Amino acid sequence: MQKLVGSVVLSLAAVTSASAQETINVGMSGGYYPFTFVEQDVLQGFEVDFMNAVGEEIGRPVNFVTMSFSGLIGALESGRIDTVANQITITPEREQAFLFTQPYVIDGAQVVVREGNDEIHGVEDLKGHSVAVNLGSNFEQLLRELPYASEIDIRTYESNIEQDVALGRVDAFVMDRVSTATVVKDSGLPLQLAGEPFSEIQNALPFRNDEEGRALRDEVDAAITTLRENGTLKAISEKWLGLDVTAVD
Repeated sequence: MQKLVGSVVLSLAAVTSASAQETINVGMSGGYYPFTFVEQDVLQGFEVDFMNAVGEEIGRPVNFVTMSFSGLIGALESGRIDTVANQITITPEREQAFLFTQPYVIDGAQVVVREGNDEIHGVEDLKGHSVAVNLGSNFEQLLRELPYASEIDIRTYESNIEQDVALGRVDAFVMDRVSTATVVKDSGLPLQLAGEPFSEIQNALPFRNDEEGRALRDEVDAAITTLRENGTLKAISEKWLGLDVTAVD
């Protein structure tokens, strides 16, 4: 009997060890600087460091899968990836479809225009203008919720929205405040911020709402709590963004 019990214990230990080593497949666009981008053929950024820290905390290797932003949610739904690390905003619609971790970035939406634009000074001035947003992002929905949304020409882009604004092909674009501030500062394009950020957004990791997804979400969520408490999350934010956007009230 003692030999049987010992065998069961060893078997359970082996299962636990195998589970701990199971890879997490993380989807991201690789084109959303400074959160996820490729430089000299190396995928890097805030999200990459963040997910690697999560993987280290829970003892799982992380496999990054890059694709167009608009395809990420479909890849998660179909099981090709386990989660998406690409500044995914928690919305009521997404909460009906997925399970989310706690927020790990608290941000706001920001309007950006071509340098010298004296017509658009903030979100309230977008009436009668063309505004670009990334296809599949939450910023389109934020604009459509404005009381004057019918007067805004909202255009969805896969990429390069900042170039089209700089060239005058579209009047403005809306993105998160951290990315826009970085683009304006580092891109070399003639762009400027217009007004203050609007509509607070909370970004988190989504998981499928099934038994496996719930278990992985809980595991990752606990890791995020640890990373927040030991200062790792803050350090990653300050490294890539120059400020801490991870604090929650």
